[in-house]
Amino acid sequence: MVVRMFCFILTAHGVDQLSISEVIENLALEIDHQAVSRFNICRSDIWDGAVRGFRRATFSEKKDILVKFTDDEGRFEEGLDAGGPKREFLSLLMKELNKRPIFDGPVESRYLVYNSTAIEEDEYYLAGKMIAVSIVHGGPGPNFLSEDLVSYISGQTSFKASVVDITDEEIGKVLQEILNAPSLDILQDLMVRNSAMLQTAGCFRHVRSCDEQKKIVEEYLKWYIIHRNSTAIERFKAGLESLQFLKALQQHPRVLTPALCHADVKLSAAEMENLFLPELSQKGSNRRAQEEKAMSYWADYLLDCEG
Repeated sequence: MVVRMFCFILTAHGVDQLSISEVIENLALEIDHQAVSRFNICRSDIWDGAVRGFRRATFSEKKDILVKFTDDEGRFEEGLDAGGPKREFLSLLMKELNKRPIFDGPVESRYLVYNSTAIEEDEYYLAGKMIAVSIVHGGPGPNFLSEDLVSYISGQTSFKASVVDITDEEIGKVLQEILNAPSLDILQDLMVRNSAMLQTAGCFRHVRSCDEQKKIVEEYLKWYIIHRNSTAIERFKAGLESLQFLKALQQHPRVLTPALCHADVKLSAAEMENLFLPELSQKGSNRRAQEEKAMSYWADYLLDCEG
């Protein structure tokens, strides 16, 4: 028994050491680069072109992606510059996805919300597939999903939502009043006055202490963000199963979550320096020596800015 537990800890520790690029590279082994799924995209309507491409009978997430952009006059841009159009398309698609009515909440922390039209059109499944395909094919992740949604999908138990995540002003106002109730009498009165709303979420009860405020609000938030949207979330998860992305997310949640959720990342001097590729004169020339000296000043300037 002791030996088995020790091996499990080592395995779990080893999993945590994988980088996001290593996980994605392993998933990308399924892609057949000898076969192509083609997308004809007009920049003025990215969503329409994406939906047509993903729903085409010949589409397969295991094929490579070829994107051809058309301008407003209908002429084709060849779009074969080592994957540049593909990355642009996937980046634009993730931005468009954030605007879809299947999501609600703050722009940088979106959760799924039930929409009957989207259910009929199976848009939740399509959205999950788009995200999995984008990440595994070398594009960006959405970087706007709620951490609570991703935690639930990946099988984690953490839940950190707050009242600010609720876009419905009336509901948000009620929850804030419950949270800020200064006395037990006021809290009990709020519970009674809003009993219909709280009963729907299964969190209406007789309260005996103001200590129950946070628990009531947390229960309502979890119902509002997760449980009432369970049908939509399950279809979204089915889409994420493409290229085994969901399985990888559940195995490596800490590694892959940053690709799905927004994070304020500080730009380092080294990263800024790597954004530029200098065009240098011939080695040994006087100009080359001056250019190299200028590069050192530039690097010093970036370090000073970082500091």
